[in-house]
Amino acid sequence: MAWLKSRFVQEMVGRELHSTSQAAFGIQKMRALLIPQPPELEQKAIAEALSDADALIASLEQLLAKKRHIKQGAMQDLLTGQKRLPGFGGEWVAQTLESLFNFSGGFTASRDQLSSDGHCYLHYGDIHTSHKNFISIRAEQADIPKLDVPLKAVSAGSLLADGDVVFVDASEDDEGVSKHIVVINPDAAPYISGLHTIVAKPKTALLEKEYLRHCFQTQAVKTQFRFYAVGTKVLGVSKTNIAKIVLPVPDKDEQSAIAAILSDMDAEIATLEAKLAKARQIKQGMMQNLLTGRIRLI
Repeated sequence: MAWLKSRFVQEMVGRELHSTSQAAFGIQKMRALLIPQPPELEQKAIAEALSDADALIASLEQLLAKKRHIKQGAMQDLLTGQKRLPGFGGEWVAQTLESLFNFSGGFTASRDQLSSDGHCYLHYGDIHTSHKNFISIRAEQADIPKLDVPLKAVSAGSLLADGDVVFVDASEDDEGVSKHIVVINPDAAPYISGLHTIVAKPKTALLEKEYLRHCFQTQAVKTQFRFYAVGTKVLGVSKTNIAKIVLPVPDKDEQSAIAAILSDMDAEIATLEAKLAKARQIKQGMMQNLLTGRIRLI
């Protein structure tokens, strides 16, 4: 029932839980809850309104899943050379990451040391939880955790520049072992890569920065990461092994064309994600108002 999810009921339950020494809420306490009960006709009207909101959310979720699936298919085709864009036909060159990047480690600091003061700091946990594979320092600086430490204490390899790629070196599952973030930092703002990260700094100009955002997401590359990962409960991958991973590289014009298509797909997905978040927010507001009688439909 929708009213069980309303903030009104959750707040009552929360007050009851906090009023006792143990967090328990049994049948008797549930029975004692006082629930606003509108007339049956109004109940039906409220249920229809919330069902319409649920239907909109479900349709957006389905569309979002479809768009993500389409993008996954496009990446497998375009980033492996299985499907070529019109006007491109040259051979792709297989490059090891060792030939493309210099690798270094991050600066060790715990989550407890982070605050809102100091220099931007990239915690490996934030890579794992990010839904994006890039981070823009200019756009996201206010939300990035900070570490108050003198820059002279941080090695040059741990300071992130525009176009650097940061991989995690540990994960609890197969999918997470290939997680990474591409750094967008044209202003050269101090940005420190942290514990359990491997920094890959480009040492050639063979890869376009926009292309970097996508090229590590194919199943072929992810399979290589899983092959080199070691461990049982926690999987680890080293700089030495990441350097062995092979990436098929087209010429830069084709990279730019592929990146433009995939970036357009990302923008469309981001728009749908924003619509879905807004629809969920609206439904929550409807529940708080309709299920408490603050707004009446009849």
